[in-house]
Amino acid sequence: MKFTLSWLKDHLDTEAGLAEIADALTRVGLEVEGIEDPAERFRGFTVARIIEAGQHPNADRLRVCSVDTGAGSPVQVVCGAPNARAGLVTVFSAPGTYIPGKDMTIASGVIRGVASNGMLCSASELGLSDEQDGIMELPEDARVGTPYGAFAGLDDPVIDVALTPNRPDAAGVHGIARDLAAVGLGRLKEAPVPEIRGGFAQPVPLRRELAEADEALCPAFALRLVRGVRNGPAPEWMRRRLAAIGLRPINALVDITNYMTFDRGRPLHVFDAAKVEGAVVVRRAREGETLAALNGRSYALDASMVVIADDAGVESLAGIMGGEASGCDEATTDVLIESALWDPTTIAQTGRKLGLSSDARYRFERGVDPAFTVPGIDLATRLVLDLCGGEASELTLDGAVPKPDHRIDFPLSEVHRLTGLDLPVSDMQRILERLGFDLVGHPDNADWIVARVPSWRPDVHGKADLVEEILRIAGLDRVESQPLPREPGVPRPVLTLLQRRTRLAKRVLAGEGLLEAVTWSFVSDEQARLFGGGAPELQLANPIAADLSTMRPSLLPGLLAGAGRNAARGAGDVALFEVGQVFLGDGEGDQRIAAAGLRRGTARAAGAGRHWSGPAEAAGLYDAKADAVALIAALGITPAAVQVVPGGPDWLHPGRSLTFRMGPKTTIGFCGEVHPEVLRRLDVAGPVACFEIVLDALPAPKARPTKARPKLVLSDLQPVERDFAFLVDRKVPAGDLVGAAQGADRALVAGVSVFDVYDGKGVPEGQKSVGLAVTLQPRDKTLAEADLEAVSAKIVEAVAKKVGGVLRSDSPSSATISTAPPATR
Repeated sequence: MKFTLSWLKDHLDTEAGLAEIADALTRVGLEVEGIEDPAERFRGFTVARIIEAGQHPNADRLRVCSVDTGAGSPVQVVCGAPNARAGLVTVFSAPGTYIPGKDMTIASGVIRGVASNGMLCSASELGLSDEQDGIMELPEDARVGTPYGAFAGLDDPVIDVALTPNRPDAAGVHGIARDLAAVGLGRLKEAPVPEIRGGFAQPVPLRRELAEADEALCPAFALRLVRGVRNGPAPEWMRRRLAAIGLRPINALVDITNYMTFDRGRPLHVFDAAKVEGAVVVRRAREGETLAALNGRSYALDASMVVIADDAGVESLAGIMGGEASGCDEATTDVLIESALWDPTTIAQTGRKLGLSSDARYRFERGVDPAFTVPGIDLATRLVLDLCGGEASELTLDGAVPKPDHRIDFPLSEVHRLTGLDLPVSDMQRILERLGFDLVGHPDNADWIVARVPSWRPDVHGKADLVEEILRIAGLDRVESQPLPREPGVPRPVLTLLQRRTRLAKRVLAGEGLLEAVTWSFVSDEQARLFGGGAPELQLANPIAADLSTMRPSLLPGLLAGAGRNAARGAGDVALFEVGQVFLGDGEGDQRIAAAGLRRGTARAAGAGRHWSGPAEAAGLYDAKADAVALIAALGITPAAVQVVPGGPDWLHPGRSLTFRMGPKTTIGFCGEVHPEVLRRLDVAGPVACFEIVLDALPAPKARPTKARPKLVLSDLQPVERDFAFLVDRKVPAGDLVGAAQGADRALVAGVSVFDVYDGKGVPEGQKSVGLAVTLQPRDKTLAEADLEAVSAKIVEAVAKKVGGVLRSDSPSSATISTAPPATR
């Protein structure tokens, strides 16, 4: 909601300055989002007079002007305007001034060999008009040297207020002035609305063709004809105010309705009576009807929408926008002025369905003041008669204007009970009265009052609403902060397991060197289908953009888009992660919390970028796997309990992907390189390695008798590493060998890793050789040769029993022993 300071003072008698008004608006809940001072826009432009204007010696269309700027000696300016002449009062801009119409800053220069020290400006160069007939011509009595903004009245500050949906009364300048008067910043000007006495009967038939059940769609519709009008430009003061808040002045009749919308929060509409055929009818739209609207677009209508029509068809979309066919222009001589009440829900649904927003819709869907229906059309008629002339008819009103009579029994002690604020009774009553509430004493209790809610406040329903009104005017800053009572003892944890895991996952992944990203929860339908989603029940009915139309089935589309944008801007080595919601359906358990990450380019855990010590390797499957395993382990899941199955979802490379499971049926996530075709369709250059773990799918940790960490045990004895080379079937995962060796002797085996995989010459067909490095850590004595042979035999037996592996007999040493440094303590 925008308005100018002078506009506000039409409704508020106040001496307060701009800063004080802005502060008061924010304090009463009408937050000031910004203040635009037009004086800044026109800084550097001054009123000047051309003393002499001679022909340029080197150009037929240029003139050399001597200009009195009111700041000392005359200034020489080369000007190409055809109307540049001696004695003309115009607008001058000095070097260094920004010219908004040309988006440039002028400087001193030489034009065809003649020095020019400034510029004489046209209205288009100041951004005030599209016309370029020549430089501006001001009245001869304009004072030279006066800032042009002050001279033209263009220095009126524009205040931009953010309205909450529950304050339709503040969608007009008059309503905002009422709040400021209530806070003590001045006196509300409440001039009575002039009653219009028509000179003749309104000749256009009017009827509402609505079923009895549809009466609420349009409770009242008022219509008046004004004949013999002259529809030219609106007066300068009105055009200036409309332009200041971003509205383009059109003509007097249209500008009056726009002015009423912002001045009183009362949208109206005007029809050219000569273009209306037959009766004016309020009805539901019919299937197949269309409306060519005033914004130049055509809209297909259906029976859920309410329209204003005549015998020729639809003329206006009720409460939202009028049609081109009956629009008023300079040739209009007879005008129909309409003021109606519309159902807010229907207006909102129609606007959403058509994707059509307007200032009228903004107000009607929040609820306009029903009591101002007739006064609103009277006030608009008065403006038409004053600005355009003509003769007004009597008013035709179909239906009845609702007269809400909502009364609230209000104990004044409620203010202290809900806010802790002690206010004098007289102050509380004065605040409510200034806001328009009618107060009478309660018949049964002297400490209570009965407040009748004004018609312009449909948001006030009960006692708490009255407390809110008193509090926001009295000042929220007057409420003293009070600490919440603290219960004795140690507080119990309030976060759920999933909430703790969500926070921990973010810390772990950040520790892995990935940067957190926050992406949209919506993706395009194509992206959703690429990643296994796109179900009809996950389509948004009212998406904020065409490419954000579906709830995301995975976090990866957003992360891949982010990586692609970074790469397009030269940051190709990027590692990102996100922890957030994914949506698999509309069922109760179909919304999950997932943690996902990706690495692109050389963004590996050890560092990104090229280095002189060796070639830079791109991140791949095992980098993503390392991130995923680190996350799983940090969340309390033993990695050995997780099954790693080759392959993954369709959007991953079939030969470079893995799936993580806990048991045969529970899939907890996946990792791998993104399929090249998926990258191509997302317009992201690869390769990209990624992972995603569903935090909801992870089992809860087993309950422990104590939450104390186990004692750290470090052995003083030397660890021993023994290497084994096993022959196994080529299809056996190396991880199964690691698990078998790990379980052979849990007391001694401290670690198992794969150091070699070979399936070439010397290995039987269909088999492979897997080399395992097994670290043995003695606890109570140094291992003798017999001990090493015994544990080695256990490892060989366990591998043979679980995966069918046999120790290679053709290796130079099928089992070797090496020592490692003692553990650091």
